[in-house]
Amino acid sequence: MPDSWARLWAPHRMSYLAGENRPLPENDIECPFCRVPTLSDEDGLIVHRGVSAYVVMNLYPYNAGHLLICAYRHVADLTELTEEERNEIFALTSASMKVLRKVSGAKGFNLGMNQGAISGAGVADHIHQHVVPRWSGDANFMPIIGQTKVLPALLMETRSALAREWDSI
Repeated sequence: MPDSWARLWAPHRMSYLAGENRPLPENDIECPFCRVPTLSDEDGLIVHRGVSAYVVMNLYPYNAGHLLICAYRHVADLTELTEEERNEIFALTSASMKVLRKVSGAKGFNLGMNQGAISGAGVADHIHQHVVPRWSGDANFMPIIGQTKVLPALLMETRSALAREWDSI
């Protein structure tokens, strides 16, 4: 029945919710965080490659510039990382914040790791750190009422801008 609500649709989100690019038991696909490093930086949306971890654009971002810091090695839990992997993940997190501040003027960040599927990890078997840039007023009525996030830039454009600035930090 019609009501007074205007609706904005984000059907691309349903693909993710249904399991696209997620290694779930029912879809038996390869881990995306193991596959991405085998692609070119542009095709994989990789911003920077380190020794034991890499920085990649999130295909399903909460905000423009939402990055993931992923270990190359397929491990699920923070306690399974070597000291080198752990140190590089946090160094890349820090570098990501510097680059995002320079490129997009981010004023704050949400950082986080969801450890295990029960905690909300979409890809629970491969550890990754989220780096979500924030700006004053970025959470307006759209996500709260419209259940839709407005992203002002395409992933490839954002990846290119961040990758260009990476070596200058």
